[in-house]
Amino acid sequence: MLTFPGNPIRHCDEVTRRGFLKAGSLGIAGFSLADLLRAETAADTGSSHKAVINIHLDGGPPQMDMIDIKKDVPIEYRGELESIPTRISGFHVSELMPRTASIADKLIFIRSLVGAASRHDAFQCLSGFDAKDLASIGGRPAMGCVINKLMGTPKDPIPAYIDLLQGRPLARNSARPGFLGPSFKSFRPDISKLFHRELEKAMQKELANLGSSHTTSMSLEEGITVGRLDDRMGLLKGLDRLSAAIDRSGYMEAMDKFTQQAFNILTSGSFAEAMDLDREDPKIVERYTLRMKSKGERFYTSDEPKATLKFLLARRLVEAGVRVVSLSISDFDTHKYNYPRMRDTIPIFDHGLHALITDLDERGMLDDVTIVAWGEFGRTPKLNKDGGRDHWPRVGMAMMAGGGMRAGQVIGSTDRFAGEADSRPVHYQDIMATLYHNLGIDPRQTTIMDPTGRPRYLVEQGQPISEII
Repeated sequence: MLTFPGNPIRHCDEVTRRGFLKAGSLGIAGFSLADLLRAETAADTGSSHKAVINIHLDGGPPQMDMIDIKKDVPIEYRGELESIPTRISGFHVSELMPRTASIADKLIFIRSLVGAASRHDAFQCLSGFDAKDLASIGGRPAMGCVINKLMGTPKDPIPAYIDLLQGRPLARNSARPGFLGPSFKSFRPDISKLFHRELEKAMQKELANLGSSHTTSMSLEEGITVGRLDDRMGLLKGLDRLSAAIDRSGYMEAMDKFTQQAFNILTSGSFAEAMDLDREDPKIVERYTLRMKSKGERFYTSDEPKATLKFLLARRLVEAGVRVVSLSISDFDTHKYNYPRMRDTIPIFDHGLHALITDLDERGMLDDVTIVAWGEFGRTPKLNKDGGRDHWPRVGMAMMAGGGMRAGQVIGSTDRFAGEADSRPVHYQDIMATLYHNLGIDPRQTTIMDPTGRPRYLVEQGQPISEII
């Protein structure tokens, strides 16, 4: 887990965060990847900064309660939510998504997502593949880890892939590098002090069983104290001496690729600066902040309203030069009390997504940043005896925006009860192929080598979605 030393600090927005600036985030260590990309663009020597923000709706979002409203079915299917019109003629969404409705012309709504592996994590949303695929040689890598290999270097002052996932995706190590190995794993900042997401008891055991192999500890060497970090010049001198000592010993030469990059990230400060919300315009922070009191039905594993600030962190990270950011919103696993819980959870997603899309649009970044929001499967068309919806891998939903795609579209449809795709099925790998395409990578031509020496295509059966690219 990527952590920075120092005591928790409570700010006026009631968000508690570690002292990120105390670990070299003062901008004194040179040219960032974002600066380089901007310079290349200005000089017409490189392309603009393409990025992906992958939003996992942890637990499996109920398609019929969000974007596939069925108004003319019995109450035990339809439930209690009303629908509202959007900026797409004839298309309605849940009454809990008014902000999404207001910018529907900037979104693509996919109602016929198929091919779910029916596993409670985010791996398929991060890779396009079932977790069992190539398990004998380490498994498939998450997309961000592939981007680490294809686009990252050990000298980068900011990672190509940042994983902000919490809950099940974290406990089950969804953002794993698979057969690529630990050199290309994700960077995982510890955001638990900013956003509380309590794990189920079984998940706590799973996370403990993983040990420390899936996390990255990045702390200052002995002799560089938190007190010294408060002095900018002292920090610079201390890091210079540390670098020189490591080089003389030859230890840097022995470091693996990932550790070298971790060292560069710590000493550059670009990443920590991007993670610090105090550096953001307070008006923008307010824009992302959801002022909503819980109605008393928030499940103990669900995100709090301030989780909307995860979307702001994602925007700051891609603006700083990160290629792929994954984040999660919990908890959509509503086996009981579906509607009271959705009245707390869906507005968090609705508010955060709206703020992210409109913010990127105003900054001129939306055409370069692709956003996808989806889950590991859908929910059952019929409510169960506890007023919940169970797992339903036959069909699910996804939403996309940005990336220069043709927005304002609704793709696919389902049967009367939102239980089966009856037109234009879209596979997880189709969406993954679209994400790669938007980064400028041909997923059907580009290969990565597995440990046996065999080249593997980035997708096996997926194609970029032709209606939107």
